[in-house]
Amino acid sequence: MNNHNTIKPPLAKKVNKELSIHGDTRIDPYFWMKLSDEQKNAENPDQQTQDVLSYLNAENDYTEKVLAHTADFQEKLYDEIVGRIKQDDQSVPYKENGYYYLTRYEEGKEYPIYARKKESLDAPEEIMLNVNDLAKDYSYYQVAGRSVSSNNKILAYGEDTLSRRIYKIKFKNLVTGEHLEDEIPNTSGSCVWANDNQHVFYTVKDEALRSFKIFRHRLGTAATDDKLIYHEEDETFSTFCYKTKSKKFLIIGSFATLTREYRILDADNPTGEFKIFEPRNRDLKLEYDISHYGDKFYIRTNLDAQNFRLMETPVNATGRTNWKEVLAHRKDVLLEDMDIFNNFLVLSERKNGITQLRIRPWEGAEHYIDFGEDTYLAYTSVNPQFDTDILRLGYTSMTVPNSTYDYNMSNKEMNLLKRQEVVGDFDSNNYKSERLYATGRDGTKIPISLVYRKGYQKDGKSPLLLYGYGSYGASMDPYFSSVRLSLLDRGFAFAIAHIRGGEEMGRHWYEDGKLLNKKNTFNDFIDCGEYLIAEKYTGKGHLYAMGGSAGGLLMGAVVNMRPDLWSGVIAAVPFVDVISTMLDETIPLTTGEFDEWGNPKDKTYYDYIKTYSPYDNVTKKDYPPMLVTTGLHDSQVQYWEPAKWVAKLRDLKTDQHPLLMHTNMEAGHGGASGRFRRYKETALEYAFFLDLAGKLDKEVKN
Repeated sequence: MNNHNTIKPPLAKKVNKELSIHGDTRIDPYFWMKLSDEQKNAENPDQQTQDVLSYLNAENDYTEKVLAHTADFQEKLYDEIVGRIKQDDQSVPYKENGYYYLTRYEEGKEYPIYARKKESLDAPEEIMLNVNDLAKDYSYYQVAGRSVSSNNKILAYGEDTLSRRIYKIKFKNLVTGEHLEDEIPNTSGSCVWANDNQHVFYTVKDEALRSFKIFRHRLGTAATDDKLIYHEEDETFSTFCYKTKSKKFLIIGSFATLTREYRILDADNPTGEFKIFEPRNRDLKLEYDISHYGDKFYIRTNLDAQNFRLMETPVNATGRTNWKEVLAHRKDVLLEDMDIFNNFLVLSERKNGITQLRIRPWEGAEHYIDFGEDTYLAYTSVNPQFDTDILRLGYTSMTVPNSTYDYNMSNKEMNLLKRQEVVGDFDSNNYKSERLYATGRDGTKIPISLVYRKGYQKDGKSPLLLYGYGSYGASMDPYFSSVRLSLLDRGFAFAIAHIRGGEEMGRHWYEDGKLLNKKNTFNDFIDCGEYLIAEKYTGKGHLYAMGGSAGGLLMGAVVNMRPDLWSGVIAAVPFVDVISTMLDETIPLTTGEFDEWGNPKDKTYYDYIKTYSPYDNVTKKDYPPMLVTTGLHDSQVQYWEPAKWVAKLRDLKTDQHPLLMHTNMEAGHGGASGRFRRYKETALEYAFFLDLAGKLDKEVKN
């Protein structure tokens, strides 16, 4: 990438803005880059908008020129990645309410076809939605929240044409094939059917894209006449609704980072009043989830149980004073989820970072499903029926493609229904995965999941890409990626650092990596990098790093803390302007995340966040080669955070390494829509790493 020094990078203008709080003043020279949605979408953009778009386009042009020598290679990578994907593919059908439902793809098409068959897989196919037809007039198109009325006649679904995750709910008559006139704008994308097939409940978003109100709509009436059922007035909470697996209850949930609350209503009585299950309790930091079966509700809760325990309560007495313990708390096992059947209770548990599936009959001996590997991801899949001994589950590891099984909970027989096909000569035996443990600077053992192609040399000279996230209690599981093969087959190893801030090792793992413990997340990632170098899995000059969203914050922090450690970094949609974002309650996600990051209106949190916020800690020093990606319409991490960060880095950094930014001018947080187009950006990212590693012209191994 030597040519980047001969191409002049864009330099953003500076307009200093003073930001003062707690007697402290920060100077932000790039505050002007922040545009409202109205400005971005205006037919006649004002001067500020023109300046911002001009800057973003200039950065895109610069990136394209600097990487021009990789253009053919990017095309090759794209063709290679897409070439591994089975184009005419189909999901494993599942049965619900008399129909088998499936999703399939046709060769050369970007979008799915949602279909069903009545009673038998040999029955004629009924196409519910061909998303390829719906998307043809849009540069971005996404369908979400598909749900069918209980009489099987009406499909409701949400469509997003802007990539802001704001959906319009539409309705289709599956008997006639016609769309109803009913349309509901500004929703979260899904709705819940009452059992009368006439009423649906849905969630709308406020200006900060917080789901804050639930309305009831009756088919055939105008959305403007819909009745407000619930208003979540606490800005630190969001709300949602769903129907229990039993189809007996409609549920309204409210959640914040540290507490939840539910309301229930008989699904046969949609015009009735919802009743509180158990009130929210911030002092207790009470979290709970509920599932209905028979005459009881089952409750997964952290009540006096850091790693959660299982309780039950009668349907007509739901307050926590009536809760009785079914499964006790365990210090070394995190209870993550439950699925209920007539004869079995299935529990998803996490121990030593790995999810285990526990089969617990209502009567008789329990057992765990043995998958025969040390590092993998197992999960319950779509199981809409109570009266069955068959559990539909998913399984994958870093060497085994995603697999769908039916598991007989009575006789323990496992039936493989489908394994993701990797087109070409892929053989999982050519790859090896390992589970490693780095020792952090405070003595904590940090798990690392690693995969490479056999023959990878552990001599300190081989390239390795270290990936991390470490926020919101989200666990980064060891999963298979056919896309990743393009790196592995060119000599890279790929590792996931299971750092604190996730929940891999239990609830404490999350709590030790947030709020005033947040810097543990960054230290863990750096310590994993140091460990991999010390153990010769890679070496100085060969270690690369990548993370997105909150993982982009991680990238921003570690390049400030240890810029010398990384030979190249990709920060995807990075959350890097932490103080300014958390002080602006009009920005999506801000108010709901004070329990994650802290509210900087409190000086204690302000002072702490200021010590690590990537944008606020850019200084005059050498930084590694970096590629930063974002989307103009991103609703989660606004584009101006990475744009400001790159501008500040470009102004202050003292090295000659490439600093590139790519803004998708059409998409948001998740990138391009469609099945294949997103891999254009992946090819760009991989070409960046492979070029830095000197492997641009290396042929892929057969």
